[in-house]
Amino acid sequence: MGPDRFRPPRLGFGTAPIGGLYEAATDEEAAATLGAAWDAGFRYFDSAPHYGLGLSERRLGAALARRPRDEVVVSTKVGRLLVPDPSGAGRLDDQGFAVPATLRREWDFSRDGVLRSVEQSLERTGLDRFDVLYLHDPDQHWEQASTTGVGALIELRDQGVVRAVGAGMNQSAMLARFVRETDVDLVMLAGRFTLIDQSALDDLLPLALERSVGVVAVGVYNSGLTSRATVSDDTTYDYAAAPAERVERARRIAAVCEAHGTTLPEAALAFPRRHPAVVSVVVGVRGVDQVAETVQRDRAAVPDALWQELEAEGLIRALS
Repeated sequence: MGPDRFRPPRLGFGTAPIGGLYEAATDEEAAATLGAAWDAGFRYFDSAPHYGLGLSERRLGAALARRPRDEVVVSTKVGRLLVPDPSGAGRLDDQGFAVPATLRREWDFSRDGVLRSVEQSLERTGLDRFDVLYLHDPDQHWEQASTTGVGALIELRDQGVVRAVGAGMNQSAMLARFVRETDVDLVMLAGRFTLIDQSALDDLLPLALERSVGVVAVGVYNSGLTSRATVSDDTTYDYAAAPAERVERARRIAAVCEAHGTTLPEAALAFPRRHPAVVSVVVGVRGVDQVAETVQRDRAAVPDALWQELEAEGLIRALS
């Protein structure tokens, strides 16, 4: 495939929070959030079996059942099959989601595992197809994911079942391997091209641009550090307590943002799009208020002078 590869909309809705990430969300809250997102103009929704042990997929499917399918782009992921776990009755999931642990995840990037995962996701969502499928966090499974895993996805793409295939990870080095060694259309990069961490400039981003592979940037707030205009002492970075030097850096960036009439989260959302390889930014959204907040941040004007000063101060890297 060439430069005509499929591209999702520039702003996407991440469904992990409506799957109960860190705290429970009711069906009503999830439906209201997804409805508000549609009304606000979101037309790209990203999910995964991992998110709430299938809960986010079910809730997304319910919300989209009344919407024109051709007007929306939906992505989900493969690599973690959900299997019944009777021993989980009475306890909660231990991987960050406030849901009953009546299912467990099994790593499987085999052809059969990928096809079964897609079939199960179609059942949960009630959709007739997906637009994008990503291999999900194959960090410890390169051999299988890069052969039978990506091969099964390409088979589905060639059959017209899905429009684009790729991989989603919290690291850039292995994503660069997927771009270099396999025929992926998109990669979903979490946290490695943000205001705080630009390490993907060393490998993935120039290669993706060269190979016409689109980068979907996620984790743009690095799990909380840049999600508020004022950086608190107890903020998080990459799903853990933020190191003091990261907090200090974020505060210095926030001060420059304020001087240029913008805010830290507005700049964090705008930052990834500065690189021409980045085709979309997906943000995890919890609640109707965050829908409005995200849209406002996305529409905010961030001046070029801000980036110039941040580069001059050594707070961000130059793009080239």
